[in-house]
Amino acid sequence: MDLQLEGKRVLVTGSSTGIGECIAQVLAREGALVAVHGREQARTNKVAEGIVAKGGKAFAVTGDLATDEGAQQVADLAVTALNDVDILINNAGIYSNSGWMDTTAKDWAHIYNVNVVSMVRLIRHLVPRMKKLGWGRIIQIASGEAMQPFPQMPDYAATKAVNVNMTVSLAKELAGTGITVNTISPGVIVNDNIKKFFLDAAKQRGWGTDWVDIEKHMLSEWVGTLAGHLGKVEDVANLVAFVVSPLADYINAANFRVDGGSFL
Repeated sequence: MDLQLEGKRVLVTGSSTGIGECIAQVLAREGALVAVHGREQARTNKVAEGIVAKGGKAFAVTGDLATDEGAQQVADLAVTALNDVDILINNAGIYSNSGWMDTTAKDWAHIYNVNVVSMVRLIRHLVPRMKKLGWGRIIQIASGEAMQPFPQMPDYAATKAVNVNMTVSLAKELAGTGITVNTISPGVIVNDNIKKFFLDAAKQRGWGTDWVDIEKHMLSEWVGTLAGHLGKVEDVANLVAFVVSPLADYINAANFRVDGGSFL
């Protein structure tokens, strides 16, 4: 299927690793021009160079989206590198394995700034440009925890619920402009960071060090899936590619779960 993404200009935040990296790679394979974003120059360059080495078109842009100045820098660099932005993938975010009693009010404010206000900053910078173009796509990467939070990481889950809510509000704000706004909510997706997270948890729970055994414990004791396995970064990236394509014009204000049926 031709997704008609050839020449579309995309900024993927938090794409120097994990799900964001895979999204950037998949969109580049579909012919999009991709601005790879990260906070560390070397790692961001490596991802962009890897895409170019495989025949794609990618540019590295760095900046801290948790500040007004950093977000302005990222938006300006992306617009300059791509000659405008048609598609914004708001993927950058943070989390920590903390509970209610060891998460301070300051922690809540910090994660809200990174996971919510950073998205707002880029939306405000780039939506006016999309309006002039008469076409655009915005994707917010949320989480299944937006709907069914765990006892731990309450601050993270709350920010993901906000991401879902802001998508609907923004989609209504942009009705009739040619710009669609959608949320994609992954479940447990195995990337390097998540793997490290659960390897550490496995040590505490005595699950051993073999990943196959650890995944079985996770599925039976932590987060089961109807699919019978955990997700891959490609599972999210492939859906993103379709939803941002011109083929998805009638999809708007939606929240797509990519969780193998773990959140019902």
